[in-house]
Amino acid sequence: QVQLVESGGGSVQAGGSLRLSCVASDTYRGYCMGWFRQVPGKEREAVAAIFTDGGGSTYYADSVKGRFTISFDIVKTTVYLQMDSLKPEDTAMYYCVAADQACGYSLTYGMDYWGKGTLVTISS
Repeated sequence: QVQLVESGGGSVQAGGSLRLSCVASDTYRGYCMGWFRQVPGKEREAVAAIFTDGGGSTYYADSVKGRFTISFDIVKTTVYLQMDSLKPEDTAMYYCVAADQACGYSLTYGMDYWGKGTLVTISS
């Protein structure tokens, strides 16, 4: 059973920065990790994803391009999301996700593993 444990959420003012971290258990052997977010009453949104095969190909939602950066530490099996220039509309529960398949497939058909989430609150 793969487990994902997030950390790094919190509250900051607009324009500030936060860094989220997510470590995967040793049982994870897949090819894609990333982050989704959800606001109550709205659908979950894929924020960013990264191939974990060492190539480092990434995906970003249009709403975060240029502000968020995803990275992966293969030794620690940890994915990071550096969030800069934060806006109030970035306020959401952020979930770490992982998949056994490549990101292109998984972002379309669903991720296999989900963390419990970490709350990010941006005040104006």
